[in-house]
Amino acid sequence: MGIIAFMKQLAIIGSTASGKSDLALTLAQNCNALILSIDSLSIYQEIDIASAKPSKEELCLVEHFGINRLSPATNASVVTFIDEYGRASHQATEQGKNLIIVGGSSFYLKSMVEGLSPIPDFSSDTLQKAKEMLLDLSQTHEFLSRIDPVSMAKITPGDAYRIEKMLLIYLQTMLPPSTWFALNPPRPVIAECPVLDLKIERDVLRQRIALRTEKMIASGLIDEVAELERRYGRFPNSMKAIGIIETLGYLDGKISKEELRELITIHTAQLAKRQQTFNANQFALASSGSSDELFTIASKILQQP
Repeated sequence: MGIIAFMKQLAIIGSTASGKSDLALTLAQNCNALILSIDSLSIYQEIDIASAKPSKEELCLVEHFGINRLSPATNASVVTFIDEYGRASHQATEQGKNLIIVGGSSFYLKSMVEGLSPIPDFSSDTLQKAKEMLLDLSQTHEFLSRIDPVSMAKITPGDAYRIEKMLLIYLQTMLPPSTWFALNPPRPVIAECPVLDLKIERDVLRQRIALRTEKMIASGLIDEVAELERRYGRFPNSMKAIGIIETLGYLDGKISKEELRELITIHTAQLAKRQQTFNANQFALASSGSSDELFTIASKILQQP
């Protein structure tokens, strides 16, 4: 089937537990839209309770992208969400639908709006040499720091993902990564996408976070994390998320269930504050407001001729 209509799109950002997913779902049903979730935990299969991802019933109401795409053993990156955006925008365009981007991982959205520098294709020799060098991560960090102190000043010796990325670029191009990026400036992935910031009163947000934490534990969070640990261990990035890391502490006998509840609530509230600060400083917002206010604004954007 050919292209039916030009896709309209927008992004909804806001702190965790602010009601972004509910707003996106209602909008999608009213404005003929698909949903792309940009969330660093909902992207994983089997992590259902800890991620507070939409229910199976909600996922059936509107087609979602960016949910249940990766094994918990795999590490998601901005490239993961770029691929998901490509799938979602292609399908929306072909089906004559709009696209709503929503999620708490605003860093990924910012990277997609501002763009990423292209990465060279890596030869098998480059991949093999990098694999050997990465066996000693600290030494590789020192090696790259001598070659490119500018790039490596922002990367800690334990950041395996970013060290590998810098090493691969250098081994393939024989250029310091900072030089490569200067010669290959970022290319935006998402264009013409109004960003709407969902605001919520601080006291209301605290109550929602506490209630959500209570619901997660009552719904089987502890059993879910125990099974995830049995299947995947504790090494994957997915096992270091809020809700999971505290539950592992409970399973180790280090904290009580009441302390588990308190720690998840506190850490989630701290995350919400960081998200609010990031969103306020990193985006040129089209609008901000309550859920009702953004519903009206977003509806006009998605339904305009």
